[in-house]
This record gives sequence, C-alpha cells and structure tokens, in this order.
Amino acid sequence: MQKAKITSKGQLTIPKQVRDRLGLQPGDMLAFDVEDGAMRLIVEKRRTLEELRGSLPTGRRYPGRKAEREGARKHVAEEVLGNKSS
Repeated sequence: MQKAKITSKGQLTIPKQVRDRLGLQPGDMLAFDVEDGAMRLIVEKRRTLEELRGSLPTGRRYPGRKAEREGARKHVAEEVLGNKSS
C-alpha cells in the first residue's frame, strides 16, 4: 500500500508507482467519490483529438486538407475585406 501526506495547502502528491500503474499523465483528472468515511478515486483520462476522431457522426465527408485550407482562406478574406464572393 502506497501512502502520501497532504500538505498545509491541501495538496497531495500521488506516488510514482501509483501514477505509473494507472498510466496517469499531467492533465488527467481524478474524481473523488466519498461515502461512509471512505474515498474512491476515479481516473478520468484526458483524451487526445486522435482518440476522439470518429466519436461523433458527421454530416459530410472530409474534403481534405487543401480544400479545408482554401475554404478557411476565403472565409478570412471575406471577413477582412467585407466581400461576399461565391
């Protein structure tokens, strides 16, 4: 069993062995579930954009990087110049 001490500011350092075993990384969140004097930590891993890809339905196919950049360029030009060219 690993132990850790709470600082005067209420901070807690999770021992390295525990972080390694749970695969904890900076930015990961921990949820605290307290019941009847006991506490349970639930790891809420921060997900990367790559991990989220495909998790939502899409209404259109991805046209590709070149087409997306061209669309963004046109949009910025319209915003800056105030022109609505179609």
